[in-house]
This record gives sequence, structure tokens and C-alpha cells, in this order.
Amino acid sequence: MARFLKRGRDADAVAEDDAKVRATVENILADIKARGDAAVRELSIRFDKWDRQNFRLSEREIQACLDQLTPRDLEDIRFAQTQVRNFAEHQKAALRDIEVETLPGVVLGHRNIPVNSVGCYVPGGKYPLLASAHMSVVTAKVAGCKRIITCAPPFEGRPAPAIVAAQHLAGADEIYCLGGIQAVGAMALGTESIAPIDMLVGPGNAFVAEAKRQLYGRVGIDLFAGPTETLIIADETVDAEICATDLLGQAEHGPNSPAVLLTTSEKLARETMAEVERLLGILPTAAIARKAWEDYGEVIICDSEDEMVAEADRIASEHVQVMTRDPDYFLNNMTNYGALFLGPRTNVSYGDKVIGTNHTLPTKKSARYTGGLWVGKFMKTCTYQRVLTDEASTMIGEYCSRLCMLEGFAGHAEQANIRVRRYGGRNIPYATAAD
Repeated sequence: MARFLKRGRDADAVAEDDAKVRATVENILADIKARGDAAVRELSIRFDKWDRQNFRLSEREIQACLDQLTPRDLEDIRFAQTQVRNFAEHQKAALRDIEVETLPGVVLGHRNIPVNSVGCYVPGGKYPLLASAHMSVVTAKVAGCKRIITCAPPFEGRPAPAIVAAQHLAGADEIYCLGGIQAVGAMALGTESIAPIDMLVGPGNAFVAEAKRQLYGRVGIDLFAGPTETLIIADETVDAEICATDLLGQAEHGPNSPAVLLTTSEKLARETMAEVERLLGILPTAAIARKAWEDYGEVIICDSEDEMVAEADRIASEHVQVMTRDPDYFLNNMTNYGALFLGPRTNVSYGDKVIGTNHTLPTKKSARYTGGLWVGKFMKTCTYQRVLTDEASTMIGEYCSRLCMLEGFAGHAEQANIRVRRYGGRNIPYATAAD
């Protein structure tokens, strides 16, 4: 039976925090809907101390950001975007339109149609997370979306040059220096200066994630991507240093980022906890990582690999780093995860920044029912049908009419009956089932 050496915050305390976030977001979105640009501007001043008449960056401002980066910086960004684009293109190739004659004279099909307009949120308040531009903009471009806009908050009082460069090089059509709830609210609801979009994508903090949740339905969203989560599954084949490094490497995202160690080795568990404390003494981002580890860090000891699979599926973490003697066992048996990182040679940072898989992934157990952002998220699979012969319409119509009357839908039945009369020559009374 799984046992805890360390637990995170009490679930009731977390729920209380979530309730406060919900109320804050609801009020802010209502304000944006009512007052548009004026509300957005006030919110930007309030939360980011950033004020402009127009938050869209000009071509000159974009070029100024590019000019601040070194040739190596730009080449690194291009390399990462090439990897993301390459994998997205392979994913798109796996999607295909179909058309099939399912019965004589009955043709069914579907087309994969890109979403017309997309708003991509790129987090950047604490760190300039340019990688999120690759993941959203590049992937939407591969899907074929016609209008792609981006929002990222100011960093240290100005547009973050690396984020702006990444957004531009990825192919964004409009780039706004705007962050937080006000950014996703403006993109989804529209304002006097920002035309609304059809779909919101991108990760963010708890407030951004909640704003997307509340806006879902008015616009589409990729998924609920809140504070970063990481789960390390390890056995005695690896050491405490690599486990602790991978835990803290994700805990530095924010003070509410869960970092969990799942292991069959109590020795490794205790050594990892000690190593975490050592690394927190030297890690430049220790202030944030320590808070995340203290409040959301967990260490769980299991008796077997089967039990680790069960616990991992219960946790349903965003990132799952597997460092065991047989990582493929978890690939073949786990069902609830955002992304798997198999073996010690890879790690979550590779996926976050450069390797090519998408880093916008499900959090808060939503991995139980969805995967992460990919080119297919930007596509609508829309069906169509055509009936080629009188005989086929008559045959389908007779079945349809009887089934409609079984449900009590006389009007539906008559849609079938009129075709049975017209194409089959059958004298069926109005709104009665064909016999």
C-alpha cells in the first residue's frame, strides 16, 4: 500500500484558494465585458504597472526587440521552433479527411477544418517564457489558422525582447504586450481595439487558467493548463541528485507548482528529500521553489511498479518523468498523464523548451480526459453526408421515420416521410411511421 513520507497542503485549503481566484476572475471579466479597453488599461496599470494607449506592438517596436538579441539567441529560437514545427507537421499528416460509401448510395465523410482565429497567451510575468510562443503560434500556423494573435505581459517594465522575437518568428499576425486576466479576457471578449478570437490557447498561472475556464463556451480553449505539475517515478537505478534536480527544476515555476516523487525505494526517497534541501541552498530560484516544495511537494513510497502505475494514474500529473529500469512499462500501462519523459537521458525541461513536443499540457487531473495541445486541437473535424439515389433515400427514410416516431418526434418523422413519398412513391400519411 502506498505511503507518504511527505504531503502537500490540505485539500480544503487549496479549495479555499481556488474559490478566491474564481471570484476575482469573475469580477474582472465582467468589468472587461462592460468597459472594454478602459477596463483593460486600468487592469494593466494595476497588475503590471504598464500603461499604453494601444497595447499592440508596432513593426518598429518588434524590430527593436529583435535587435536586442544576439545572433545566437535568434538561432536558438529558430532551432526550437523548427523542432516544434516538424513534429506538428507529422501530427497533421496523421489527420486525414475521409469519405466512404457506407451503404449503396449513402456517402459519409469528414473534413478537418482549422479554427479561423486564435489567441495565444504567453506567460512572462516572472520569467520571459518565450517557449510558449513556439508551442502555440507555430502549431496554429501548421494547422492553418488564418488569424493568430498573441498576448504576453511586460517583463521588467517593457516588452520582453525574447518573447516578442519568438512571437514574431513563429508568425503571429498581431502582437500585444498585455498580461494576465486582462489579456485573455480582451482576446476572448473583444474590445474597441482588439477583435475577438474564436479560441484561446496557452498556459498561465491560476488566474489565467480560471479565466480560460470561465470563458470556455464563449470561445474554445485548448485545455485547463494551470500551474506546472511534475511527477518523478524512480527506482534505485537512479540517484537522489537527478531526482531532486528534476523536482526543483519544475517547482521553480511558481509557489503553487506540485512536485511529487513516486518510488519503490525508501532509501532513494529519503536521500532525495535531503538532496532537495541541499539544492535549495544554492538554487538561484530557491525562494519560489522552496515554497512550492513545502506546500505542494509530496514523496510517496510504493511496493511495486503496478502500485506506482496506479498512484501515477490517480495523480494524473501534467509532466511525468520516468527513471526506472523499465520505463516502457509505464508507457505501456499508464493512462493519465500530460506527457511522459522516459529514461534519465531526457527530462521535462527538454519538452518545455526545445525538443519538439508541445509543453501546453493538462493540469489539475484533467489528464484523465484530455491530452495536451497539438495541431489537432486547432482543427474542427466536421462531418457531411450525401445520398446519391432515390432507393437509398427511401430505405434510410423508412428506418428514420420509424425511429423518430418511437421517440415521439413527429416533425422529425415527416422529414423522412416526405422523402419516402417523393423518392420511393410510397403513400405514407403525414407524421406516421412508414410500415
